[in-house]
Amino acid sequence: MPYINVQFTKGATKEAKREIVKGVTDLMVEHLGKRPEHVHVVIQEVEFEDWGFAGKLVAELSD
Repeated sequence: MPYINVQFTKGATKEAKREIVKGVTDLMVEHLGKRPEHVHVVIQEVEFEDWGFAGKLVAELSD
């Protein structure tokens, strides 16, 4: 039973999330032979102020 946790900053549409879940599931089926009904995908959206990259908060990268 694969469990895949996908994290990204907030702002994705419901349709984008649907496509991500489908795409990740399809990859597990195609490359690892997993059954789609056994693949669990959890999306966690993170606030920009709670994500850091290159020593800065993502919210500050455009500053």
